Amino acid sequence: MRIARFSIDGNVAFGAVEGEGTVESGALVLDIIKGIPYGDFELSGTKVPLSKVRLLPPVLPNKVVAIGRNYAEHAAELGNEVPEVPVAFFKPTTSVIGSGDAIEYPSFSEELHHEAELAVVIGRMCREVPRQRVKDVIFGYTCANDVTARDAQKREKQWARAKGFDTSCPLGPWVETDLDPSDLTLQCTVNGEQRQLGRTSDMIRSIEDLVVHITEAMTLLPGDVILTGTPAGVGPLNVGDEVAVTIEGIGTLTNKVIKRG
Repeated sequence: MRIARFSIDGNVAFGAVEGEGTVESGALVLDIIKGIPYGDFELSGTKVPLSKVRLLPPVLPNKVVAIGRNYAEHAAELGNEVPEVPVAFFKPTTSVIGSGDAIEYPSFSEELHHEAELAVVIGRMCREVPRQRVKDVIFGYTCANDVTARDAQKREKQWARAKGFDTSCPLGPWVETDLDPSDLTLQCTVNGEQRQLGRTSDMIRSIEDLVVHITEAMTLLPGDVILTGTPAGVGPLNVGDEVAVTIEGIGTLTNKVIKRG
C-alpha cells in the first residue's frame, strides 16, 4: 500500500494512494485514512483526487539517521575507503521537505550535490532490535535525496551544516508498505539526464545490518527515517535544476533548486 501525507483546505491527513500513474498524471486518488497509519488503521472511504491536494513529506520524523559510504563505488569516487563500521550522521527535522518542494541553495556553499537514496520508515518504537525482528519494526520505504554541500563537507570535516541545512532532505512522494527492498533499481536524473543508476543489492550493509547497528545506540520512534546511502554518480546541482529520484516499486521524488531568498 502507498501511504501519502497531504494537505487540503488547510487540513493535514494521511491517505492510501489508489490508481496507476505518476503524481502529475491526474489518475491517482487518495482514500483518506482515519487517524495516523502506524499500526492498524481504517480507510474512511472518502476519496479525493491527488491532483487536488498538496503532497507533504510522507512522514515528519523525530530524527533522520543517515548512513554514509554504504556503496563501494560511491566511497571510491570521493576518494574514501569503505568504513569498517557504518558511518552514521543526523539530518534535522527542519531539513525535511516533500516532493514538489524547493531545495534552497545554501549561501555558504558553491558545490551542491545530489545523493539519491532508499529511505526506511520506522513503524513502531524500538530499541536493540534483533536481526530476525527488523521487518517487524519497518513501516515502509520511500525515496530520499541526501542533498549535500560538498565543499562545506570537505572544509568543515563535521557534516552537520553540509548535510543538515534547511531543505537538504527531500522525502517522498509517499511510503510504500509492501515492498522487498533487497534488489531495487535506484536512479537520479537532473533536468531529465541520468546521473546515478544503482541497485540496492549493492549496499555494503543491508537494511537489517543498519537497523541493528542504529538501535544498539538509540531508540527509534514511529516515523523516524533511516537513509541507506547513495550509489556512485553524485554530482552538482545548480539553481534552476530539477532533480528526480526514482526507485523501483515506489515512485519518483522531484524537486527544483532555487536560490535561497
